[in-house]
Amino acid sequence: MTGTATVVGAGIGGLATAIGLRRAGSTVTVLERRTELERYGAAFGIHPTAQSALDRLGVGDALRDHAVPYRDAHIRTPDGTPIGRIPLERIERTAGRPELLISRPYLIDALLAALETFGDVPLKLGERVTGLDAPAAGADLLVGADGIRSAVRTARFGDRSGPRRIGTAAWIGIADFESPVHGETWGSGRFFGMTPVEPGRTNWYATAAGATTAEELRAAFAGWHDPVPRILDATDPATWIRYEMLHLHPALPTFVSTGAGPASAASSEPGSASPASSDAGHTPVALVGDAAHAMTPNLGQGACTAILDADALSRALAAAPPGPAGVGRALRAYDRERRRSARRTAFASRTLHRFMSTEHTRLRDAVVRLLPG
Repeated sequence: MTGTATVVGAGIGGLATAIGLRRAGSTVTVLERRTELERYGAAFGIHPTAQSALDRLGVGDALRDHAVPYRDAHIRTPDGTPIGRIPLERIERTAGRPELLISRPYLIDALLAALETFGDVPLKLGERVTGLDAPAAGADLLVGADGIRSAVRTARFGDRSGPRRIGTAAWIGIADFESPVHGETWGSGRFFGMTPVEPGRTNWYATAAGATTAEELRAAFAGWHDPVPRILDATDPATWIRYEMLHLHPALPTFVSTGAGPASAASSEPGSASPASSDAGHTPVALVGDAAHAMTPNLGQGACTAILDADALSRALAAAPPGPAGVGRALRAYDRERRRSARRTAFASRTLHRFMSTEHTRLRDAVVRLLPG
């Protein structure tokens, strides 16, 4: 694709999309509402398919410079009894390489460095987008990578789909010591996970109903197996992050709008929402990442799906002939490749959350014991 593209949002999906579109020949501008990029220290699991996508975007080597392999992890009961294996060996055997874990700051910096190598992609911070007129002005394509509360999604597709609470708060942090075990521990209505992130440190995440302070969270896991209490004790509560778990609901019937008119969604499925504002010159719109399919974090696939979106959209546009018809064809190809897959992942993650969080632990644990590792 040659032409101009505006990407709204400079998270993982937005930066990856900007890189891909620039590599495809577009003139790209990135708008970000924050005055600085988010660099909080959560770890991302990068599946081999997303690693391959980053290789195509030219970021794979930078990823591997700071990532660690994730190879051995179990599901345990609160007393430490293993009841299942997270299928990391199967993933590595199938893909020929392991899942990798990387902290958010390293991945953001790798994407920024790749973007800066072009030397002509402006990243405009502090740009709050509330409609499509300003960001779409002069653009041949507008990409909404602005998260679960996407202004681009609402302006073009309406507000039928939006953030929905699932009634659970999650906690994340990084402990300054290296856990001897990794995986997840599932209790009654609560769970605790721990993964490697870099030498000498452990990434952790947890949910516990009713815990609103660090003291309450520590109390919720005080009787659990080692090293769960030690991990919480070894992490400065000032660095913990607590957030309400959300997902996008209902699922969007399409991730794109070709700009052919008010009912221009590329999907033939019923239920497409009408735009909520001016059509901004009928500029084509594509949604990526959480703007398109925000999901609960239980499968650890949020970053991966955003990267896969960026790669698929970039490949489709690179193969498209120039002009509006080519852009429309590329957006339809992107939607076909990514929408059903991302929706299945989001549904599976939400289902896993219910399974992990149930209070019917005996039945759940019996099922886990029967699953292949």
